Amino acid sequence: MTYDRLRTAAPPSRRPGQEPAPAAGTGPVIGRALQILGAFTAEHPYLSLSDLARRASLPVSTVHRMLGELLAWGALERDPQGRYRVGLRLWEVGSLAPRSQGIRELALPHLHDLCALTRENVQLAVRDESEVVFVERIGADGAVPTLTRVGGRLAITATGAGLVLLAHAPARVQDEAMARPIQRHTPYTLTDQVHLRRVLAQIRVCGYAVSDRQLSTDTLSVAAPVTTADGEVAAAVSVVVRHGSTRVGPLADLVRSAGRAVSRALRTPVP
Repeated sequence: MTYDRLRTAAPPSRRPGQEPAPAAGTGPVIGRALQILGAFTAEHPYLSLSDLARRASLPVSTVHRMLGELLAWGALERDPQGRYRVGLRLWEVGSLAPRSQGIRELALPHLHDLCALTRENVQLAVRDESEVVFVERIGADGAVPTLTRVGGRLAITATGAGLVLLAHAPARVQDEAMARPIQRHTPYTLTDQVHLRRVLAQIRVCGYAVSDRQLSTDTLSVAAPVTTADGEVAAAVSVVVRHGSTRVGPLADLVRSAGRAVSRALRTPVP
């Protein structure tokens, strides 16, 4: 059982905030529509016509012609200022993705329990090739602010959930993650490939990952795997706390317990 996508003709993935590469041509209609939708990111949720054309690397006339159908179907909407944004219909379709919907629904009771026990931010993430995507986040009152948002992507080597998923990923995926430049978010971000590989090996041994101030200097995350019946790691549960606020050992025990609970739920046949 595998959760990797088959990408026989898909364009290379783009990290959040990264400008799209210039297109070799306008391409087929579906490809152009996907270029337009792919222009939106967490940093750019509202775009004008000219912004859309620039970020999608398409002529303004082409984008303008296609916007009518995208608006009519509900993939896009217009705000009072005339800017475009992702439409509710597209969100409805996206929410049907089995990896996010199925695991998320099974995990939610256990995520809420973990949040109640820790009174911290609790997250559920899955791997998309060599990137980590967060499919649920439950925030507690007074918890340290985090960069996580549902549907958002963060650096796989700099997050607790990402490290767990990468540690159990195929060698090809690990090599791909190590091959590209690793952004240094803080002075504590791990960027050395040899060190990272030692960290991944340790995660496989101890059953959990710790990301200490790698994304921000005031946060620490602890994550544990969620496994399927055949032993494949399908997701990761994580807790984000303020650095120095609690000991890692007891927190790791709680997170691993939550990961095992979600794993059992994932393996239980649906009546």
